[in-house]
Amino acid sequence: SALFNSESTKNASANTTTCLTEDDALAIALSTFYSITFVLGLTGNIIALWVFLGVQSKRNSIQVYLLNVVMADLLLIFCLPFRIFYHIFKNEWQFNMTICKAIGTVFYMNMYISIILLGLISVDRYVKISQSLQQCTILRKTKGSICVCLVLWASAVLLIIPMISKSNANGEASDDQCFNYRKKEKWEAIVNLVLVLMFWIVFVFLILSYVKIAQILRRTSKNKTSFSNSKKYANIARKSFIVLFIFTICFVPYHTFRFVYIASQLQDLPCYWKKIVHMTNEIMLLFSALNSCFDPVMYFLLSSSMRRTVFQLICKASNNMSKTESSTDGRQGQSTRESIRASQNNLL
Repeated sequence: SALFNSESTKNASANTTTCLTEDDALAIALSTFYSITFVLGLTGNIIALWVFLGVQSKRNSIQVYLLNVVMADLLLIFCLPFRIFYHIFKNEWQFNMTICKAIGTVFYMNMYISIILLGLISVDRYVKISQSLQQCTILRKTKGSICVCLVLWASAVLLIIPMISKSNANGEASDDQCFNYRKKEKWEAIVNLVLVLMFWIVFVFLILSYVKIAQILRRTSKNKTSFSNSKKYANIARKSFIVLFIFTICFVPYHTFRFVYIASQLQDLPCYWKKIVHMTNEIMLLFSALNSCFDPVMYFLLSSSMRRTVFQLICKASNNMSKTESSTDGRQGQSTRESIRASQNNLL
């Protein structure tokens, strides 16, 4: 048994890439899903960016956060074509390995920036109804939210530069492999673990803030003199639930399995288990990428200007279609009348 495990570990370490690139079915599924996510996410976020930059003249704190979520989503979406082509070419990387590390790092950077921003949106919702936090002006003012976002982006850039520039010390991945399973150094595992713990802290805070909002709503609804406020709190509660729903669907599966994935990267696993871990992680990552498609729905529900603009676009498109149909029907009616007159002339 010890001999078998030793040989399995040796073969797995020497042949990690082969173990993980033989599943063509997974590559087809990933390229298909990422293609759909790219089209839907790009369309929705470009519309959102146009609304936030071109239509809105004044912005509050929530709109500042939403605008930054749009930018983070677009940067993540622009990384998807590289993953799509990688899987189309049967998991063979066609570019320089520095580009591979840059794409992978930027992908994850923007995913966690979106997570933090969604957490800040929840904080904004909570502060707006919490009497004890009414004096937290930095969280409520537009300038304060802009400063928070600038610090967030600057910190992210400073963190990813050393991660991109550091070479692959263990030499496990070959030059034609990019988004594959590989062993991690301890400092890389620690960084990944910190990010996972950060997500769970934000997620727990989301749940607590939603419970707090629900409690305030219930107390307010019992007070008949504050019925108008209860409607306002109910609206805030629904908005908070939207963020919580996106978190649960997109990020919880991935970060639940992430503990297993990080632990496995610090060990020498047999080829079979490496493949299982890799495939499970890729499937969980699909849900995280799906966040870029769900976020435009969140913009629509959280931003009144976004709803107005979308409704105007729909009405405009509907009116254009009606005019086109009317024009077509008119030409068809005229053609029919001319045909009838021609037939009558022939009979005469």
